[in-house]
Amino acid sequence: MGDVKETGVEARPAGAEARGRLSLLPQAEAEEPAQGSSLFLGGSEVKSRAVVKYSSAPPRTAFARLEEKTDLKLPPANWLRESAKLGPAGTTILGNSKKSKPFSSFGMAYDFIDSVGNDVDVVSDSENIKKLLKIPYSKSHVSMAVHRIGRTLLLDELDIQELFMRSSQTGDWTWLKEFYQRLIDQKWQRKKKSKEHWYQKAILSKFLYYSINGDGAAQPVPFAAEQPETSAPDHTSDSEGASWPAPFEMPSPVPEDASASPQDSEPFEPSYIVGHVASAPSEQNLTTLFSDGESSQGLKNDFVRNILWTFEDIHMLVGSNMPIFGGGRYPAVSLRLRDNNKPINVLTGIDYWLDNLICNVPELVMCFHVNGIVQKYEMIKTEEIPNLENSNFSTKVIKDIAQNILSFLKSNCTKEGHTYWLFKASGSDVVKLYDLTTLCEETEDKYQNPFTMPVAILLYKVACNMMVKKNQNKKHYGTVRTLLLNCVKLLDKGRHPQIIASANYMLSELFQLDEPKKEESSESPLTENSDESYSEEEEEEADSDENGSYSASSDPAEDNKAVAVIKSVGELSVPEKYKSIHQIRPSCAFPVCHDTEERCRLVLSYVLEGLKSVDSSIKKESDLPAADPNTPIPLKYEDEATRGGPEGLEKQTALFLDKMGSLQKGNYSSQSRVIPGSWQHKMKLQLILKSSKAYYVLSDAAMSLQKYGRALRYIKLALQSHDTYCCLCTNMLSEVLLFLSQYLTLCGDIQLMLAQNASNRAAHLEEFNYQTKEDQEILHSLHKESTCQGFAWATDLSTDLESQLSVSCKCYEAANEILEFSDLKGQNPEHYVQVLKRMGNIRNEIGVFYMNQAAVFQSERVVSRSVSAAEQQLWKRSFSCFEKGIHNFESIDDATNAALLLCNTGRLMRICAQAHCGAGGGLTREFSPEEGLYYNKAVDYYLKALRSLGTRDRHPAVWDSVNWELSTTYFTMATLQQDYAPLSRKAQEQIEKEVSEAMLKSLKYCDADSASARQPLCQYRAATIHHRLASMYHSCLRNQVGDEHLRKQHRVLADLHYSKAVKLFQLLKDAPCEVLRVQLERVAFAEFQMTSQNSNVGKLKTLSGALDLMVRTKHAFRLLREELTEESEQVSAGDETAPTADSSPSINRDEVIKLLSIFESRLSFLLLHSIKLLSSTKKKASNQEEDAVLKANKLIYSQLLRATANRNATPLERVDVVVHLLEQLGRSAAGGSAVQ
Repeated sequence: MGDVKETGVEARPAGAEARGRLSLLPQAEAEEPAQGSSLFLGGSEVKSRAVVKYSSAPPRTAFARLEEKTDLKLPPANWLRESAKLGPAGTTILGNSKKSKPFSSFGMAYDFIDSVGNDVDVVSDSENIKKLLKIPYSKSHVSMAVHRIGRTLLLDELDIQELFMRSSQTGDWTWLKEFYQRLIDQKWQRKKKSKEHWYQKAILSKFLYYSINGDGAAQPVPFAAEQPETSAPDHTSDSEGASWPAPFEMPSPVPEDASASPQDSEPFEPSYIVGHVASAPSEQNLTTLFSDGESSQGLKNDFVRNILWTFEDIHMLVGSNMPIFGGGRYPAVSLRLRDNNKPINVLTGIDYWLDNLICNVPELVMCFHVNGIVQKYEMIKTEEIPNLENSNFSTKVIKDIAQNILSFLKSNCTKEGHTYWLFKASGSDVVKLYDLTTLCEETEDKYQNPFTMPVAILLYKVACNMMVKKNQNKKHYGTVRTLLLNCVKLLDKGRHPQIIASANYMLSELFQLDEPKKEESSESPLTENSDESYSEEEEEEADSDENGSYSASSDPAEDNKAVAVIKSVGELSVPEKYKSIHQIRPSCAFPVCHDTEERCRLVLSYVLEGLKSVDSSIKKESDLPAADPNTPIPLKYEDEATRGGPEGLEKQTALFLDKMGSLQKGNYSSQSRVIPGSWQHKMKLQLILKSSKAYYVLSDAAMSLQKYGRALRYIKLALQSHDTYCCLCTNMLSEVLLFLSQYLTLCGDIQLMLAQNASNRAAHLEEFNYQTKEDQEILHSLHKESTCQGFAWATDLSTDLESQLSVSCKCYEAANEILEFSDLKGQNPEHYVQVLKRMGNIRNEIGVFYMNQAAVFQSERVVSRSVSAAEQQLWKRSFSCFEKGIHNFESIDDATNAALLLCNTGRLMRICAQAHCGAGGGLTREFSPEEGLYYNKAVDYYLKALRSLGTRDRHPAVWDSVNWELSTTYFTMATLQQDYAPLSRKAQEQIEKEVSEAMLKSLKYCDADSASARQPLCQYRAATIHHRLASMYHSCLRNQVGDEHLRKQHRVLADLHYSKAVKLFQLLKDAPCEVLRVQLERVAFAEFQMTSQNSNVGKLKTLSGALDLMVRTKHAFRLLREELTEESEQVSAGDETAPTADSSPSINRDEVIKLLSIFESRLSFLLLHSIKLLSSTKKKASNQEEDAVLKANKLIYSQLLRATANRNATPLERVDVVVHLLEQLGRSAAGGSAVQ
């Protein structure tokens, strides 16, 4: 069993355990030291730190030191055989593995996805790293494929020999072969490897197998066993020959039944669909994405060790298969076989030194042989290797080469998803970099590049990894978006719908639909640069100056094709020669969405692309299974009972709620072509749910802009998406039910606002009917799974107010039902409270609607005295709505709104009372018992409203409103009893008592003292109450005979209420007629008292008091004169328009003329009787003051008679005369004591 070395801070790759050969070692058995090493070589320091991230090597054992004269040409007995000591990776460890695979870096990248794009600069095979660092020292050719993922470069060997051999056989890659022959090597031909090469490979393999033998002796095998020696080259050659795949030939996408992610796939969070639906195919199912030759494509991580190697400031993830031995005196050594006749050269020294650095091995053991006969062993420390004879090299120069090459590649390999080719011809000093993707796109089939698929998968996996990290900052969203866009661009939609659909879904997930609106304008964290790669939009804008620090080729043809050129490999040894002076531009800026609609539209565009990918992969209609005989075929007609009207709406919502309940229990109701559990099914569910969320947010935004038609269109699309989701869903999640409740709540809001804004219905209808092409395409995809009519009852734009209000109410009720039966109200108390508030509000609106209809019905009823059944039905509907609304508000302790609905219920009772006016059928109108019953019910509801509020402090405005309505109810009831006294049923005294009690209660709830907008009304109401009470007591006094005590009490009460009424009316600036009326009644009251007086002194005193009341009306007449003057000026100016809003209401001329006539008559009567009484007293005793009063009264009386004799006088002229006479009368009263 192999062992794992976990010395780095990162976790084991997700696919490690799936290999079946890994286990954790105790700390004491660690294969390599946990710390990195800093080696001091040749007087200069080179920093190197190696951390083994993964190892499948067996426990390290000491090597067997071979005896001199051991013949390595003879195979050992264990050659090429597995053993428990070696483990299943034995052949790899001992160097018999196949050559580096073209996708080896991708296998490592898949396993260590956390490091790709962020922490690591380079991912590659150690052989490729060594080959790059030896470029200035070697004349050999270099051919490597370079890919950029974020800030990470992936390096793989690009074997031109094998590639063109395959091209000759299959005709593929002819474009690259032609390009190569035209620009680089016109006389290309395959170069076969020499026999010496295969001889050296075989002897090394036998040497390593000898070294692990316990006894260390050569154990020859029978002749037949020597066959591997001769067959080994052919075997290796065959395997190498099959190392390149054909271009894509795969006809079908990922199998539909891949419902569960493989064991070695990346561990995604369950909140993302990529975790369990469309995760990037792992090594177990990647074969389905390639042609049949995939087994040798190198997509698996077949290295014995994966090492995180830090060389100076360069971080590399390196794969190595170097065998390491240890034990005893040598805890870790590398073992090398050298021909004693050939000295170690610089290239070999660099090779050994880098291998030991990468694997953190401190010593090297070399076994020297001559013609396969062992001669001796030599131990060399790693730091001494650069100083070996014939192998001197500067570690500082190697560091400079590494930094220059990395800088050169990073500055020029800028486009993610592109395949770059780093090429140096054999014997040449020029290094060139080509963009193979751009060259490939010029051909007919851009998918001829075999790197396209692995690169796309890696882009996808890196993006997935970033998406599921909870601690990722939003600034990384730009990187994720760039990775996914490049991934989608690389893939063929017809061949890889699963990955394209999942990538588009993740792109939609990048945009937070539920962000607070205040954050929309502050997207700065998203615009920060998170790595160095170019975004998709900037690829074509790369500055040609960016490669200015690199030399260009002298051949014009090469200038057009090469991205960048290094003129001489010697320049790589110059410190910082290729350090780019151009900073890589920020590329992964997340797009700033300036408003909600723009963000949602981006989301919907990705959702649409995802849906198209899913739909394209679903089986054609001809492959559908036979119809289920137990499933009814849906027909295209609807029952008339289910269309429109409250009853039909009830049935539709009941059916809908039944459907929701069945889904909650796990019943599957889809007639879709999608197979439940398939990746298409799961992906489509998530895409549709995302679209419903986006449309919901769009609807909410339109609602806030008061674009109610547009809002209804969007919420209709949201509910249609949700209806399709319900058809596809096999088990409804509570989170999705909560979304549905929110959608229905918003739909109810929109229907209510449409009902309240009926005047702009045409504009709303136009917005509702408009539809974008994108919306139509999404809806087309939805219709493939569902009729999308499950919520039609909620989203129709009706022109009928009652229907709109009913739909709004049903939406809220359905939202509430969902919360109730799914037990979500406890988990989402805020939303539950909001739904109940809206239910209470809409029921109030509907109740008011029916109540107003009843009032209109009542006003149009002229002849009929009886209440119709239709009117009573309206009362019942209104009352039922109010009652349910009150219950809604009381259930959430909303006392204020409950009080308002109780107040409206009181108003409904008053309308019912008014409808029973004269319903008794008698000739004379009397206050009926039904009126009294409904008015008392109204009083009860108003009192309940006050009790609900508790105190005025809770809500002063509502408190004052309820008090006013209660005062009005008492006042109306008292007025009707007073004006239409039910004398046929009650005694006069009882009626007077009830009227008095009702008036006083009305006065109690009428706050005339507090300053408010309603204060003038309250003052007028209070004055009117006092006036009516005074009139009632006045009437009682006139009609009452007998009981003197009661008469005196009535006289006092009448006088008290008259005086209060006058004071209150005088506070109002617009009630002169009321003042006159009250004062005239007081004069009549004085005249009535005078009739019961016998003495002239008493009568004279009463007359003087009455005249004093007349004088006090002077202010009222002045107000009348101002109003009449203003009116006459308007008439004379020809201004017939209504007075302005701030002017006092126009006076009633007829009432003014009537009051003037009565006033003149009573004044004339009082003056005449005063003159008579004063004249009679003058005969008895002369009094100077009385003489003056008498003289003045005679003068005033004569002027009054002359004025009243003029029948042609206008009201204004008559008022002027009265004001003049009252002024004289006032001066006369002030001058003499006769008038008290």
